[in-house]
Amino acid sequence: MRIIAELGIDLGTANILVYRRGKGIVLMEPTVVAIATKSKKVLAVGNDAKEMLGRTPGNITAVRPLRDGVIAEYSVTEKMLDFLRRKTVGNQLFKPRALICVPSGVTNVERRAVLKAARAAGFGHASTIEEPMAAAIGAGLPISAPGGNMVVDIGGGTTDIAVISMGGIVISQSLRIGGNKMDEAIIRYVRNAYNLAIGDPTAEDVKIRIGSAYPLEPELRMQVRGRDLIAGLPKTIEITSEEVREALGEPIRQIAEKLCQVLEDTPPELASDIIERGITLTGGGALIRGLDKLLARITEIPCVVADNALHSVAIGTGRALEEMDAIRASGAVTSI
Repeated sequence: MRIIAELGIDLGTANILVYRRGKGIVLMEPTVVAIATKSKKVLAVGNDAKEMLGRTPGNITAVRPLRDGVIAEYSVTEKMLDFLRRKTVGNQLFKPRALICVPSGVTNVERRAVLKAARAAGFGHASTIEEPMAAAIGAGLPISAPGGNMVVDIGGGTTDIAVISMGGIVISQSLRIGGNKMDEAIIRYVRNAYNLAIGDPTAEDVKIRIGSAYPLEPELRMQVRGRDLIAGLPKTIEITSEEVREALGEPIRQIAEKLCQVLEDTPPELASDIIERGITLTGGGALIRGLDKLLARITEIPCVVADNALHSVAIGTGRALEEMDAIRASGAVTSI
C-alpha cells in the first residue's frame, strides 16, 4: 500500500490542474489568489478568487502569481501550492511528492524557483518536467518509439512547440504567447473599435464563446458589456466572430511563424515522420475554432486537436509519475 501521495501538477498561467497517482485529476482551478493587501493573508484561491478579479475593495487584491508560464509572485505562489497540497492530500504524516510542469524555455533560475516554492509549500520531493513532453504523453503519442512526434501546447501564458523521438525532446521552442495575450488582443480591439473598456474575464468569455482562427459557417455574435470610455457610463455592444478573428490574428500569426521555424530546423527523417503522423495540438488555446485548419493550411501538414486537449499536460504528468525511472533516464525530469 502506497503511503506517500504523488501529485502531478500542471502549474499553468491561467489554470492549475492536479493529478493524483491512482485517482486521476483531483483538482482544476484558475491560477488566481486573493490576498489581504496589508497582512498578505491568503483569502481565496482558484474559482473563489477569480470571481474577485476587477471587483475587490482596496484592502483585497486578486492576483495571478504566474506570468508567461513562470513565477512572477514567489510568496503568493508558495501559498497557493500549500493550499493545493492541503486540499488534495490533507495534512498527511508523510510529505507528498510533486512532479511539476514548466515551459520548455524556462531558465535554470526560473526552474529552481518553482522547485524551491514547492519544497517551501510542504512537498517532500519536487521535480519538473517540460510541458511539451507531458502534453505528448497525455495526448497518447508514441514518444518512446523511434520516429518524430510533433506537439504544439498552447497554454495561458506560453506556447510550447516540440519534436519528440525515442523518449526525448529533439528540438523545442517556447513562445511567451498564449491565451492571456489573446485576451489582451480582444481588449485592445474592443477599446479601439468601440471605445469600450472590458476586463480580462469578459475578454476570455468572448474568446471561448465566439473566438475563431478560420471562417465559420455560420458566423457567431454575442453581446459584450463594459464601460464607455467617452461617456464613462456602462454600455452594451454586439461583436461578431469575424471581429474577434481579426483581433486574434496577430498572436495566432506569431504562433504559426514559430511553428514553421521549428519545422525548418527539424532533421529531415523526423520531418518525414511528422508529415505522415501530423501535428498534435494541446492546451486550452488549441480549442479555438478552426485553429487546426489554419495551421494545416499554413504548414501543409495535417493538424489534429487532442481529445483531452485541456487536460493533456496534467494527464501526461500523472502518467510520467507511473514511469518515473524511464522518464528520468530520458533527461526530461529535473530535480534538486
